[in-house]
Amino acid sequence: MVTAITWTNAETPSIRVIDQTLLPIEERYLELQTVPELVDAIKRLVIRGAPALGVAGAYGVALAKAQSDREGWDNQTFEDAVSSIRDARPTAVNLAWGVDQVMDASALGVDAVVERAAIIAREDEEANRQLSRFGADWLLQTIGKDRLRIVTHCNTGALATAGWGTAYGIIHELHQRGAVELVYADETRPLLQGSRLTAFELMKDGIPYVIEPDGAASSTILRGLADVAMIGADRIAANGDSANKIGSVALALAAKRAKIPFLVAAPFSTVDLETPHGQDIEIEERGDDEVLSFGACRAAPKDARAFNPAFDVTPHDLIAAIVTERGVTIPNSNPEDNSPIFFAANTREESQ
Repeated sequence: MVTAITWTNAETPSIRVIDQTLLPIEERYLELQTVPELVDAIKRLVIRGAPALGVAGAYGVALAKAQSDREGWDNQTFEDAVSSIRDARPTAVNLAWGVDQVMDASALGVDAVVERAAIIAREDEEANRQLSRFGADWLLQTIGKDRLRIVTHCNTGALATAGWGTAYGIIHELHQRGAVELVYADETRPLLQGSRLTAFELMKDGIPYVIEPDGAASSTILRGLADVAMIGADRIAANGDSANKIGSVALALAAKRAKIPFLVAAPFSTVDLETPHGQDIEIEERGDDEVLSFGACRAAPKDARAFNPAFDVTPHDLIAAIVTERGVTIPNSNPEDNSPIFFAANTREESQ
């Protein structure tokens, strides 16, 4: 299993990450030793995936503290550096959550922050494995088939987390039970996280798969070729509206029409109890070049402009179930009902 992010206690402390922009052609690891290097890596998607960003945020506070100790920053400079990490990507709630979880330990020194961040990383993998068991159980019971055909979007495996994966983790759990017939991995335009990263993990894990264009996914579902559509999430509102990689909501609409489950899988840290519903989620917009170019090759007219939202929001009534390590929550089926389904202590409906 690939490890996306770790802390290294070298002479100059660093965050060691696999450069996901180069996969699957090259497996290269980077040693990030300064806050600007970390922020750049987050913005360029060297590190990506909501749970992995949570770990990056936590280790980022340790990195900022180490750099502060080396360079003699005052408190304001340190706080500004931490804020630059916290705000590097606005849609994924885990990044800010990871920073906030360890910030109070910064007064105790680098080692105290690293220890707290390592706990977050370990708990994330444990949560992912637990939610995968919940999700696999629910799907097999709900669908009633021994082997499933699954459509998934973007990348939600070990590369996007501290380990194991969320929606991909459920696929991996099903595979270990002999319950996967085929995975349709959406390519995930414009940066191809599905064809580059999810396919890379599926190949390594020996799970049968095909890569399909994003535009084929809805047709795959409506033609009866899939039993479930399954995604992760970068932020889940209190009412169950879920933000994920752009293109996710098209799968949800098709799944609703085809009457197959549309499943969202994420650790509970992705649930933002302070956001009542999806319209309050800030949608990150990225640069034109990701759409207008393909690698170094221009793929659009010279003066063309792009609209490049990185995420969309799936309304709760299109979601059959949301799986966290706390269990399976069934969102309200009424699109007009925006009452909370998540609370700090537990979920409304859990399946053991």
